[in-house]
Amino acid sequence: GLGLNIGIDLGTATVLIYVHGRGIVLREPSVVAVNTRTEGLAVGERASLMLGRTPDIVKAVRPLRDGVI
Repeated sequence: GLGLNIGIDLGTATVLIYVHGRGIVLREPSVVAVNTRTEGLAVGERASLMLGRTPDIVKAVRPLRDGVI
């Protein structure tokens, strides 16, 4: 097999992905933004930048509460 060890932490503020031998390979804010008109999607840092700065058609939210979506 590949012998690849991966750890994923779905935190309420940050999502982390750890790969054994490489360390943390992804660290992004736990934020999702959806444009309700076009169904376009942004996640992580890009979506985090939209929090509190979006028109009514874009909803930016932190979907994780206590580690649960």
